[in-house]
Amino acid sequence: MKVIIAAAGTAGHINPGIAIANKIKKEEPKSEIIFIGTDRGLENDLVPRAGYKLERVEAYGLGKNIIKNFKTFKGIFQAKKIIKEFKPDIVIGVGGYICGPVLLAAHKLKLPTMLHESNAFPGKAVKMLAKITDTILISFEDARNRIPNAKKIVLTGTPIKINTKELTENQKKELLKQINLNDEKPIVLIFGGSQGAKKINEAVIDLLSQNKKLNYKIVLSAGEKQYNNVIEQCKERNIDISKNSDVRIFPYIYDMGEIEKISDILVCRSGATTIAEISTIGKPAIFIPLPNVSNNHQTYNAKVLENVNAAKIIKNDELTGEKLDNTINLMISNKTNLKIMGENAKKISITNIEDRIYKEIKETLTNM
Repeated sequence: MKVIIAAAGTAGHINPGIAIANKIKKEEPKSEIIFIGTDRGLENDLVPRAGYKLERVEAYGLGKNIIKNFKTFKGIFQAKKIIKEFKPDIVIGVGGYICGPVLLAAHKLKLPTMLHESNAFPGKAVKMLAKITDTILISFEDARNRIPNAKKIVLTGTPIKINTKELTENQKKELLKQINLNDEKPIVLIFGGSQGAKKINEAVIDLLSQNKKLNYKIVLSAGEKQYNNVIEQCKERNIDISKNSDVRIFPYIYDMGEIEKISDILVCRSGATTIAEISTIGKPAIFIPLPNVSNNHQTYNAKVLENVNAAKIIKNDELTGEKLDNTINLMISNKTNLKIMGENAKKISITNIEDRIYKEIKETLTNM
C-alpha cells in the first residue's frame, strides 16, 4: 500500500497521523508512506523522528489575508505535483490547514481520500472537505451531527501513545519514589502540555501563596520554557518548594502516562488527545479549555466528559488559585463520587482504535 498522510501544526494533529502510519507498516511492512506538511509546524521534528519522509507545501487558513489565501491555493498545485510523483493508493488528512490543499489535490486526481477529526467540534477544513472526502473518521459521537454533508462517517477514536496496562502496587510505589512523593493524600497532576500553560501555572502559584495546609499533593508539569519563571515567581512570593512535601514541580514529565495512572485528579487543557488519554485510563479531571482556538473546540471536547459526570470545567478567564483549590477539595471530599467520575470517563473510551482505522482504510480502498 502507498499512502500519503497530511498532518501539520500541533502534536495533536501529527501524532495520530504517525500512529496510523505505524499501524499500516505493522500490518503491511512493505507499505510506502510519506507525509505532507508545512515548513512551520511540529511535523518538521516529529515526522522525521518517527522515520517518515516529509514533503512540504504552503498552507494557511482561508481568511481576509489575500497573500496567505494565494499561498494556500498555490499549495494545491504543490500537493498535486507530489501526489502525481508518489502515486499513492489513498490520501489521509489528520487535521490542520494542510488538509485543505492536499485533499483537494487528491480529489482532483480522483484518488480515495479519508479525514480523521479528533475534536468534538469539527474544524473548518473538515466541514469544507466533507462533500468530497470518501470517509471521515471521528473521535467523539458528538461530532457526527456537526458534519451534515459527509458521505460516510465512522466513529474510531483518536490513536494515543498511553500504555493501557494497569500498574502493580510495586510499580506505583516505584513511580512515587521517583518523584519523591507518597500517596498518603490524593495526588493532583497539573499540566498544560509540553510547553506548559501560563494561566494554569499562575493559578498554582496563587494557590501555593495562600500558605494553607493542602488536603492533597500537587505534581505540576510547568513546561520547559516556563519552569524557571515559575520557580522565580515562587521565590518572589516566599514559597519554598524545597520544604513543601506536598508539592513537586517539574519542567517536563517524560513518563506522563504513568504519572497520570497514579494520580487521583488531572488538571489540564482539553485537547482531543488529552481527552482520549483520560477516558482510556479512567480518571476524573478538571479542564481549563484553551480559549481563542478555532470553534472553541476545547470547550466542546471538555463537555464530552462533563456531560457524563467525569469532569469539571473552569473557564480560563475565571481560573484562580482559590477556585482551583475549592474545586479540588470539593471533588476529593467525596471519594465515592470521585471513583464514579473515573468509571464514567472510562465508559466513553474506545478500544482497538488503530484496528478500527486500518479496517476503514482497507474498506475505503476496496469500495473505490
